[in-house]
Amino acid sequence: MPIIEDVVTALGYELVDVEYKTLYGDKHLIVYIASEKGVSLDDCETVSNALDAPLDALDPTSSMPYCLDVSSPGLDRPFKSQRDYERNYGSKVEVKLFAPIDGSKQKLYVGTLVERTDSAVTIETDGVNTSIENGKIALVRPYIEF
Repeated sequence: MPIIEDVVTALGYELVDVEYKTLYGDKHLIVYIASEKGVSLDDCETVSNALDAPLDALDPTSSMPYCLDVSSPGLDRPFKSQRDYERNYGSKVEVKLFAPIDGSKQKLYVGTLVERTDSAVTIETDGVNTSIENGKIALVRPYIEF
């Protein structure tokens, strides 16, 4: 929804994703935002308050009741946009495949994100670059070490 992106961007945040789904029996419009400095509860409240009037005027659910949730996407959310990849160049990521490739049984690769193009994602592991075709990738997300 362009109105959501306009409001979020005007406040200095990046719109990451918008979902409309049923949670615990209620409809929720979930707006995920990001910021270079991180996202606090105050940030979520600011965005939520700024979205109230424009969304009421837009009536995106045709007068059906819903809960508006504004949230950070979380540390381990899958990358969805080229911007997500660019923001994480040089960081450790995990790449999950739909099926093993090149005769191996491996469906999970962990390495440093080098590049993402229209055709492939390249990661570096132990000094070796591995390019994996985008069509074979189920998801790429930050690798979280505990």
